[in-house]
Amino acid sequence: MTTESTSSGMPNPGPGPVEDIARFFRRLQWALLLLGVGLLIWVLTPVLTPFAASLLLAWLGDPVVDRLEKRGLSRNASVGLVFTVMVLVMIVLVLVLIPVVRSQVEVLTRSIPVYFEWIVRTGLPWLQAKTGMDVVSWLDPDYLLDMLKRNWQGASGIAAQVIGLVTQSGFTVLGWVANVVLIPFLTFFFLRDWDLLVQRAAALVPRDRAAMVAVLAKESDAVLGSFLRGQFMVMLAMGVFYALGLWLVGLEVGVLIGVAAGLLTFIPYIGPTTVLVGGVIAALVQFGDWQHVVGVLAVWGIGQLLESYALTPKLVGDRVGLSPVTVVFAVMAGGTLFGFLGMLLALPVAAVANVLIRHAHERYIASRFYLGDGASGPKIEIAGTHHVRPVTDDAPGPTDSV
Repeated sequence: MTTESTSSGMPNPGPGPVEDIARFFRRLQWALLLLGVGLLIWVLTPVLTPFAASLLLAWLGDPVVDRLEKRGLSRNASVGLVFTVMVLVMIVLVLVLIPVVRSQVEVLTRSIPVYFEWIVRTGLPWLQAKTGMDVVSWLDPDYLLDMLKRNWQGASGIAAQVIGLVTQSGFTVLGWVANVVLIPFLTFFFLRDWDLLVQRAAALVPRDRAAMVAVLAKESDAVLGSFLRGQFMVMLAMGVFYALGLWLVGLEVGVLIGVAAGLLTFIPYIGPTTVLVGGVIAALVQFGDWQHVVGVLAVWGIGQLLESYALTPKLVGDRVGLSPVTVVFAVMAGGTLFGFLGMLLALPVAAVANVLIRHAHERYIASRFYLGDGASGPKIEIAGTHHVRPVTDDAPGPTDSV
């Protein structure tokens, strides 16, 4: 182990076993605290969902409020204007989307037997002819079609009864109404007091860690801003484009496929794949010709170009750094652990965790554990933090730190 010289010239053996034990217990305390917070969130998931949704909405609207304040409006006037616009946008979306989606779902429900028959009668024989796989002999198409036709009406009736039971449940309706009323109410007050909440949170950070936490918070805010604000605009634009394009092609369920693809755009490749597969199958089942399939492919291709070369680079950028596997895992893990609240917070938490993991990796490669006890040499500071990393001879870095 290397030693450091003190001001009197005597070697300093470094931290002793007592300090190591104290450091271990401090880290254990933090681990137990985080575990307790996680358990508390898990228990209070139904209560915290509207608060989490309101915090996200307030965070999204705060930059606009700040810009209005810089132009001379008061905080209350800015918050009132932004909040009114947000409520109007949500009302318009609900009034427009709900009737359209409901009619599309009804059309799809009536068409399920037709789609299934096309898959069994046309799709599987074509696949068998092209691949040589004896798919049809594994199944009994007549039996499957007969079973579907016999049970489809019953299944639809059971589904309707279940939906009716849920909607007639007093507690369910009360919970929905409470959330609908509570989210706008909480959003307004979170938006009004956002700067105060940030100041109080910053005041709780230990003073010797304030600079590092400020850098991490700024970078996390930039990542979240790029992802949430930008991705929301991309999802909205692509949903409208796909729905309009497939509707112009003439698909009965084109709007539903387009809306679903827009909502799934935040998962790379899933949104476009939904348009490609769903649109092609719908075109073949409804029209049975290649002209409409070409129309679907044209909508899909133009959408890919629009998203890849115009919307995503401009609105999202390349600072998020979340791979498709990470996105899928975050959403599934969040939903499994905390239900809808977990799915709501999965991607923001994953984006922040990505920033923290990147900085932890930088600290790890500059640590004594990674470098070894005998490692020595110049080190450089990572801008804005107390982290350091080594400078190797074959990769010279910026000015060495003292």
